[in-house]
Amino acid sequence: MERLSIAEVEPEPEGDADIDRRPLTDPLGATDVAVNYYALDPGESFVGGLHAHLDQEEIFFVLDGTVTFEVTADPAADTETVDVEADEVVRFEPGDYQQGRNESEDRTVVLAIGAPRDSTAGRVPRTCPDCGESEFLDTVMVEGRLMVQCPACDGVFESGLD
Repeated sequence: MERLSIAEVEPEPEGDADIDRRPLTDPLGATDVAVNYYALDPGESFVGGLHAHLDQEEIFFVLDGTVTFEVTADPAADTETVDVEADEVVRFEPGDYQQGRNESEDRTVVLAIGAPRDSTAGRVPRTCPDCGESEFLDTVMVEGRLMVQCPACDGVFESGLD
């Protein structure tokens, strides 16, 4: 058994964003699931844009406040907006495009759970800036940084998901 006080875990910067994100996976010794604590002030979001994890399901348990998710199964189609309130849980299966943010005037606290733990296969709905051939870019890790890669020309670019 591992017991952990979230207050003892230092916030980890999320790219350029100054959000309160505390990775709990390693301190808990979790081997098969990723766990993150988020406290979002008004206007803050989990990541910088609509994205899909191709090999990971995600569950968001809203502990306090309200999170607004933009969701779609097909990024070429319209997105749906869903508000998830305190004591509610939402699940996204692999391949679902989603983006969560705090659109309220109050702080929001969320526990995010993803399995499998070490997911890196993702996709963002963006046209390749080099070749213009692909309407989505795959996420890749390059020297420990999250980047995106065009499946048509293999160009690699900043992800913008910070």
